[in-house]
Amino acid sequence: FDLETKTFKSSLHPKPAGLVLQYGTAGFRTNAKQLDHIMFRMGLLATLRSRKTKATIGVMVTASHNPEEDNGVKLIDPMGEMLTATWEDFATQLANTEQKELLAALKDIINKEAINMKLEAEVFVGKDTRSSSASLSQAVLDGVHALGGQSKDYGLVTTPQLHYMVCCQNSHGQYGEATVEGYCSKLSQAFLALSKNASNRTDDQKHLFVDGANGIGAPKLREVESHLKKQLQISIFNDGSRGKLNHQCGADFVKVQQKPPTGVAPGANHRCCSFDGDADRIVYYYTDSRGFFHLLDGDKIATLISTFLKELLVQAGLDLKIAVVQTAYANGSSTRYLEDTMKVIVRCTKTGVKHLHHAAQEFDIGVYFEANGHGTVLFSKTAEEKVQLLAKSTNINDERKRAALLLQNTVNVINQTVGDAISDMLLIEAILAIKGMTVQQWDAIYSDLPNRQLKVTVSDRRVIETTDAERRAVSPAGLQEAIDGLVKKYKQARSFVRPSGTEDVVRVYAEADSQESADALAHEVSLAVHRLAGGVGAEPKPLH
Repeated sequence: FDLETKTFKSSLHPKPAGLVLQYGTAGFRTNAKQLDHIMFRMGLLATLRSRKTKATIGVMVTASHNPEEDNGVKLIDPMGEMLTATWEDFATQLANTEQKELLAALKDIINKEAINMKLEAEVFVGKDTRSSSASLSQAVLDGVHALGGQSKDYGLVTTPQLHYMVCCQNSHGQYGEATVEGYCSKLSQAFLALSKNASNRTDDQKHLFVDGANGIGAPKLREVESHLKKQLQISIFNDGSRGKLNHQCGADFVKVQQKPPTGVAPGANHRCCSFDGDADRIVYYYTDSRGFFHLLDGDKIATLISTFLKELLVQAGLDLKIAVVQTAYANGSSTRYLEDTMKVIVRCTKTGVKHLHHAAQEFDIGVYFEANGHGTVLFSKTAEEKVQLLAKSTNINDERKRAALLLQNTVNVINQTVGDAISDMLLIEAILAIKGMTVQQWDAIYSDLPNRQLKVTVSDRRVIETTDAERRAVSPAGLQEAIDGLVKKYKQARSFVRPSGTEDVVRVYAEADSQESADALAHEVSLAVHRLAGGVGAEPKPLH
């Protein structure tokens, strides 16, 4: 295998000298103008990864909820999961190698991983709707072909759809058919089977307002909608025909600003949801008759789904271990409700989807959602087999049979590879319909404790080290004691600090029984961080 002649094309995708980028939790992400060489090299890396795993690998060109002018790339491993950690290091290494060293860097990976270059390689490529995505995804394809890999270009797809395709391909169709049509029909058939269990719904109850963040989610949702036989009536806003991607709209905007997106003005008490730019996050919300905005974020979604699943397991008489995986940012009220009222196991992990996904795999059924609306449900092989067996069984009573069939269809409506706004939306809509619940009743399951998030600029974020899933600080000395002392002053309070994954700031989270208390606690903790962890500039000012 002659690497020299194979990679001469890399000179068409030259690396700007001195540019350094890091493969983070969401791959590479920066201004699109700086990414051409990265895309070509990720095409090379995906081809190596395919030979190493003897499986199809995915490469998604997207920058998710970032502004329109950015772009990025994520690699997808054989079962549709995120790229394994050791290969994240290879990605960073390859991205930052200067042009003349590229060949040596490739040989280094091939030797370290003992990759047989004679093997076939296959890479699936997808892209979002950004104007830069077309040329950048072509650069990925150039990289794949430069190393003699086969490629399949899916064109415009949501990130979760590409994860789904990769999983279908490598499970030889067991997970589904690796086409957009296959995705649409699998999810919609399961949704329709679930909706049969919801009696006498009015058109009004079937109506949902969806904010597509002016991204790929809107056109892909229309494709799914055509399969839904009017069981769900969707009004799509911010569909990309006019507005800018993620600009004053989308899940991230709604979650952070705590207000409806521009371009969606539903009447009082209408059910609404927002996707993010690549449709792997979703949040729900409504405005009540007094004009107050209510957000139902990832915590509320996880609570609704896990409650539904727990009830079905009891009805089906299945002894399966169900858990909800949260991060330290999950609202204390949700944790208390799940543990005390629902008697569900709650596991807390570090922030970042891969940590949640990993923890969820330890249970028969693992429900995980970050508060930002990214999440899904994982079923172990055992759990899926037990559900299938019970659904086929002929000698059980009607209640158990119904519960088993509901569970079976729930498994099929869920995209287990990754958080998927379209799949999560169909599941939530089915649950609300089956339970005959309005969005207000769902919201009222528990009330969020008032909370506040702040950030403090520091000269070096690495001075903050945490333990206990980021809930306690081990350094600098004295910081955790200071936080403990401050928390004691307020009712139902807790607070934690953690270094940002991306910039030299420390993130502060506080919650308490009133907004005033949460704000005051957050401010006092910020002062402690500023004093003890090398704050930059003036001390943080009080919020009020």
